[in-house]
Amino acid sequence: MNNSEFLKEINTYYPLSEKTTAALMDICSEEHFQKNELLLESGNMARYYYFIKSGLIGYYMTDEAGSSIYKIFFEENSFVASTAAIIKNVPSDFSIIALEDCSVIKYPVKTYRELLEQYHDLALFHIRYLEKNWVVKKEPLEVSLKFETAKQRYLLLLENKSLYNRLKQHHIASYLGITPTQLSRIKKEINR
Repeated sequence: MNNSEFLKEINTYYPLSEKTTAALMDICSEEHFQKNELLLESGNMARYYYFIKSGLIGYYMTDEAGSSIYKIFFEENSFVASTAAIIKNVPSDFSIIALEDCSVIKYPVKTYRELLEQYHDLALFHIRYLEKNWVVKKEPLEVSLKFETAKQRYLLLLENKSLYNRLKQHHIASYLGITPTQLSRIKKEINR
């Protein structure tokens, strides 16, 4: 299993010692998911953390009408988990799905959390990761959901060309909280 990208990404947050790296790699395994396969189904306990080696992953919840509402998308070199469910030790509200064929490194929540207690450098990586991705990155997202129009959020999504080009139109509409028809209107307005 080639873990260079995984370890490189971790080390951008906090450098791990050789001892910590060895302990972490000991609990990791590689898994492949086919397009549309669930990594986690809502209502289940989150048992793993994932790191995406290749592919695209989406988080969604299902509304009363049975429609999927996408919250966020993850590309290569991203860490993915139902973080809130793990922290609260409750079943996940979200499903996590492979939007393309994916190759991931996975490591079990329980064992990983035991390592966090043992290895100071791993705990520092974890804290810095959470601060950057769940506080710093998330705040503007929440503000934009409250105050920006679907059109403004669509233009923001367009800025990330690599992600935008990989998403289906119904994923984009769901993420923006609008219908595919409304999305078509926005695209027509922009392309005038």
